[in-house]
Amino acid sequence: MDLHNQYIFEGSFGLERETIRATSDGRLAKTPHPFSDNKYMSRDFCESQLELITPACETIESLMTALRYLDNEARSILKEKDEYLWLNSNPPHIDSENDIVIADFNGNQADKKEYRIKLASRYGKRLMLYSGIHFNFSFSDRFIESIFDGKGSVNEFKNALYFRLSKQVFRYSWLIVLLSSSSPVYDLSLDADGLSGDGFDGYASKRNGENGYWNKFIPILDYSDLRSYIKSINHYIENGNLFSSGELYLPMRLKPSGNNSTESLIENGVNHIELRMFDVNPLAPLGIFKEDLYFVHYFLIYLTQLPDFVFTRELQEAAIENHKNAAKYDIDSMTINGYPAKDAANGLLDDMTEYFNDFPRVIKNIEFQKKKISENKRYCVKVYAKFNKNFTQEMINIAR
Repeated sequence: MDLHNQYIFEGSFGLERETIRATSDGRLAKTPHPFSDNKYMSRDFCESQLELITPACETIESLMTALRYLDNEARSILKEKDEYLWLNSNPPHIDSENDIVIADFNGNQADKKEYRIKLASRYGKRLMLYSGIHFNFSFSDRFIESIFDGKGSVNEFKNALYFRLSKQVFRYSWLIVLLSSSSPVYDLSLDADGLSGDGFDGYASKRNGENGYWNKFIPILDYSDLRSYIKSINHYIENGNLFSSGELYLPMRLKPSGNNSTESLIENGVNHIELRMFDVNPLAPLGIFKEDLYFVHYFLIYLTQLPDFVFTRELQEAAIENHKNAAKYDIDSMTINGYPAKDAANGLLDDMTEYFNDFPRVIKNIEFQKKKISENKRYCVKVYAKFNKNFTQEMINIAR
């Protein structure tokens, strides 16, 4: 791919940030969702889990501005109720699983509540309390048209481009997890009723780790082409392994415009790719640093030019294992495909450096990521040092 294409750095960017509404003493807020009329302030699994949804933005700077506006608006409304945003992927103290109230969708959205009731029965409510950040990205239409090879239609070309990219994202999602994990400490009530105090189970990101946000089975999908991919998802729905395609808990998703369904994906094609592995970072005032979003943008461009490959069962299983391994805290004992994680990460980052050699701003960002490894500056290390002796109180301080 020609990096000097004038449109290559163009795109559309969006964020969905989940956080828990918490009380001043560090517990789940039990009040109803107070933003019912605002389409940019929804909730995810439970009534107290606020999801801020930015509009699609043309730059990462404007994306962060939009997120800041929504964050300020949410905080100002919650302040009147003596409630706060819990800026962490791990939830506040849970007195009892009965305190986790499933999001009360009704009317023409009543099916959303029924779906969440099914999820609770399959996974338990606690698992669904993990909060994260989803990053949505699409290349600009001008860029797509500028690289279109003239074979078939532009839409078919676009679908194929995102489909190939989705495989690369899945295969290398471990690098983003390694560089962005930021939730190593948690309240022990996450494990069971009646527990409290600070917990640490060896993971830098619990939601990305072995006991995090995963299906009860390992879904092996057919990556021959987009239609085969969708057909393999529908197979799991038909045999009862999945309630819907939305229950497919993998690091990325291909999303259509409008209604998010496999039918819409076939009919309307791929609109954007969604990356789902980001922790809510308590060190960042908005839960994520813009430097990491820039890096992911560059990483997606880099992945797009890698050669296509056959995504076999073995490679899919290895991708999931690598993703979970990268969520561990101790990088020195971490392995990726059987090799030391440090070597694997530096190898990818070095290759990116060579690829973006003519772009100083990109190189500077890659160097920032490298220092997380070489100087032990991963976010999880800083968070552990700050939170490991009083998770709840430190989080209350940040929330306030």
